[in-house]
Amino acid sequence: MDTPAPTAQDQNLKSAASTNFQQTSAANATNTVPQQAQNIPTPDLNAFSQADLANIPLQGLPTDMGLLPMMPQDGGLLTDEQLMNMPLMPMMMDGSNMLNIPQAGMTNDEIALYDRQIRLWGMQAQQKIRNANVLLITMKALGNEIAKNLVLAGIGSLTVVDHENVTEADLGSQFLVSQEQVGANRAQACLPELQKLNPRVNVIVDMDDVRLKGPSYFALFDMVIATDLDPDTLNIINTATRFNIRPFYAAGVHGLYGFIFADLIEHNFVIEREKPNVATQPKAETKTRLILDVQTRKEGDKTIEVVSKKEMYSTWLLASDGAFLPEDYTKSKRRLRAVSPALSCLRALWDFQSQHGGRIPADKNDLAAFTRIATQKHKDLSLPGETLTAEFLRSFLQNIGCELAPVTAILGGQLAQDVINVLGQTQQPIQNMIIFDGNQMEANLYPLHPPGPLGAAQLMSSLPGLPGMGAADMNGFGIPDASMMNMGMPPMDVSLEGMGTVAGAVNLGMMGNAAGATHDKSAANHTQ
Repeated sequence: MDTPAPTAQDQNLKSAASTNFQQTSAANATNTVPQQAQNIPTPDLNAFSQADLANIPLQGLPTDMGLLPMMPQDGGLLTDEQLMNMPLMPMMMDGSNMLNIPQAGMTNDEIALYDRQIRLWGMQAQQKIRNANVLLITMKALGNEIAKNLVLAGIGSLTVVDHENVTEADLGSQFLVSQEQVGANRAQACLPELQKLNPRVNVIVDMDDVRLKGPSYFALFDMVIATDLDPDTLNIINTATRFNIRPFYAAGVHGLYGFIFADLIEHNFVIEREKPNVATQPKAETKTRLILDVQTRKEGDKTIEVVSKKEMYSTWLLASDGAFLPEDYTKSKRRLRAVSPALSCLRALWDFQSQHGGRIPADKNDLAAFTRIATQKHKDLSLPGETLTAEFLRSFLQNIGCELAPVTAILGGQLAQDVINVLGQTQQPIQNMIIFDGNQMEANLYPLHPPGPLGAAQLMSSLPGLPGMGAADMNGFGIPDASMMNMGMPPMDVSLEGMGTVAGAVNLGMMGNAAGATHDKSAANHTQ
C-alpha cells in the first residue's frame, strides 16, 4: 500500500491528556471488517411478513430499524395518519451541538498515519476530527493555508466554496494553483494539489456564489470558516450559522495586518491537568467562561484533575463594532497603550465597507473618511490617541487588499489549530478576536463582547423588535429555541428572503461584493 502524504501540520501544538488506545480501538474494531469478510448475506426484508416484523424485539436494534414494523410492505406510501404517528428521530449530536454521524473506526493505517497527532491530543479527539465536515469559503492565500492544515490533520471532509477565477495576482501568494490554471475556477484549481496532501480526506468543490446559498445550506456542516469577505457577507453567514447552531470562524488579511474571529455560540471542552494545591470549584471563571464540573482520578502517584468548561460567544455584528474592550483593559493605562491600533483600523475598514457596498478606500475623499472613522473607533475603544499615528494609518492603507504569504501562513495555521482544538474539545479555544500586527509581529487576543447575555441567549435577546420574533415567539419564524442545543433537536430551515435586516444582518440578495472580489489598490498612491 502506498504511504500517504505526511501527517499533521507542523505547528507548536499544546499537549493534551493521554487517551486509552485499547478502549477506543476495541469499540471500533467491528466496524473495520468488510461485510464480505463476515460472509453474511444481505437480508431481504420483503421475505418477511408484517407479523414477522411486528414480532422483532426492538431493544438493541438501531433507531431506524425500530421503524420497520411501521413501513408498508407492499411498496406503497405511508398514509397521513401513519406519518403523524411516526416517532421523532433523535438527532445525533454531541455535547458541542455538532452533527456527530457515526462512522467506521480508524484503521491501523490511519492510526499509523496520524500517530504524532494522536500522541498529542488522543485517539478520541482524532476520531472527532476524522468525522468532521468543514465548510471553507474563499480559496485565496489565507484559505490555502487553512485548507492545507485541515487536510493534513485528517478531517472527514472539506467543502471549498469559491465562485471567482484564478488571476495572475493569485500566483504570488497561493501555492495550490499554477500559471496554467489562470482563468479557471479558484476552488476547482486548488483541488488536485489539495487532494494530494491527504487522499483520505474527501475534498468537495462548490463553484457557486456563497451569497446565493440559503441559510439551511450551512446546517450541512459541523463548522463554517469564511475568509476574505466583506463585513456584511460575514454578518449574514454568521446569522445563518447561529440559526442552525453551527460554529463559525471569520478571518481576513490585508498585507501586514489581519484578524481571526470566532463565534462558537456555546462550546464545551475538557481540560486535564495535575491537580493544583487549591482544588478547582465549579463557578463563573470569567464573563465568558464557566467551570461546569470537576472530577479527579489517580495516575500512579499523581492526581489528575478533569475540568469541564464552557465558553460563550458573541456574534460578528456585535464583536466587530458594538463591543468594547473588557474592564481589565480599560482600567489599565499600560494595557490600553499595548493594544494594537490595527484593531481600530480594521473596525474602521469594516465600517467603511458597510457604508460603501463592500469596496475599499480608493481616492482622497475615501482616505479622509477612513481617517475620521478610524479616529472615532480608536476613541470608542478608550485607546490613547498617541498610539494611532499618521504613520500607522499610512501603513495600514497601503496594505489594504494585499496578500503576503508569511502573514497568511501565520494566521492560517493559528485558525486551523483552533479548529482542531474545538473539534477535539480538549483545549481552550479562541475568545474571540485575534488581531495580527506585522509591524510588531504580534497576534494579540481581545475578548470583545457587548453588555448583556452571551452565547445562545444573545440570539434570543437580539431579535425582539421583529414581528413574530420576540423572546416568547422565536419559533414563529423558524428560529431554534436555545434549549434545543442541549436536547439534540434539529436546526430549523429558515429563509432570510424578504427579512430586511436581522440584528443588523442584510438580505441574502443584497450582500455587497462577491466573495474574494478583486479590490482597487489605488488607495496606496494617495497616502504618500
